[in-house]
Amino acid sequence: MSETNEVVSPEPQKAWLDVSEAAKQLGVSPMSLYRAIADKRFPAVKIGTRIRIPAAALAAMADIALKTGSVIDTADWREVLMTG
Repeated sequence: MSETNEVVSPEPQKAWLDVSEAAKQLGVSPMSLYRAIADKRFPAVKIGTRIRIPAAALAAMADIALKTGSVIDTADWREVLMTG
């Protein structure tokens, strides 16, 4: 028997996430994320009845948290993304 060493490419990163995907990445419930979005404490785009989260927003928040070594409050996400 011969073994083949296949290289599996990682799945391409999505530019937009639905609320469930973003919540899963953040380790919170989708309902918690929906509430934060409704309270304008988390960046999102509404297209018709669908809500999408820019993956870049999650990455920017993570980068700033890592660079500053501090907690990023999503209530301040506008400032966080503008100063990123």
